[in-house]
Amino acid sequence: METSISKQTLSPKTMNIVLKSQQGEVTESIIYSKIARRCKDEKNRAILEKISHEEKQHAEIWKQYSNQEVKPDKRKIRKFTLISRLFGFTFALRLMENGEHKAQGVYDQLSKEIPEAKEIERQEEEHENELLAMLDEERLQYVGAIVLGLNDALVELTGALAGFTIAYGTQIKLISLSGLITGLAAAFSMAASAFLSADANEDKNARKSAVYTGIAYLITVILLILPYLIFGWLNVPYGQWYALGIMLAVVVSIIALFNYYISVAKNLKFSKRFFQMMFISLGVAAFSFLIGLLVKQVFGISL
Repeated sequence: METSISKQTLSPKTMNIVLKSQQGEVTESIIYSKIARRCKDEKNRAILEKISHEEKQHAEIWKQYSNQEVKPDKRKIRKFTLISRLFGFTFALRLMENGEHKAQGVYDQLSKEIPEAKEIERQEEEHENELLAMLDEERLQYVGAIVLGLNDALVELTGALAGFTIAYGTQIKLISLSGLITGLAAAFSMAASAFLSADANEDKNARKSAVYTGIAYLITVILLILPYLIFGWLNVPYGQWYALGIMLAVVVSIIALFNYYISVAKNLKFSKRFFQMMFISLGVAAFSFLIGLLVKQVFGISL
């Protein structure tokens, strides 16, 4: 793109925005390139390399206005490279793009002196979103299996631990043991059911679905029982109530973090999914707590 706009005609504020945009494009080009080199799937690698190339071209456009060379943001490169390794490249790249789009009100300022600015921004955003939607990461293919294991563990074990808390009272170690046995048995049962269901539908990835379901369930079991194990070991007075409160806070945190991850990685709305899972899990816990209290009162059981 040729332009007659020179460095001298831009105001200091606009020049600063142009330089930041240029640095952002250079930085993102390197991030896409680094992630592409680590990607085993050829299709995904090609898409990432294409976006990297286009980001580099975008940087060249802004360079025509700034007439300056800029250095990439090395801190941002390290940050998103690490996130991609921990949580997958789709989540990392969506998170990066979402962060950039939140700051794009600056294009209103740019358009006052660079008429093409908004059109450049629109084209970049649309094309990048189209390419990101084409990415096919394995871990996101099994979100359904993870949701099955996670949601089932949250609902069943939250309810069970709440019921055990009121039924067993100060016997925190007994609550922990009962929850652990219940959770482990349910995890293997859920994994087996997931495998049989997928296999019945002639899913070639039935084993992987079962593994994702079982692992999600087991991790949730460990996180929910941990407060009871800690307070049982510390032997804190009324520790069962502290453990119950922390366990419920862990439930809400797991639901929030998981739904945030999915909302970013799959470009979905966060609030509806979060509140749906939270109300179901906490509702079952409250119901189980009341059942435990009722049974204890009716039968006069005191442990």
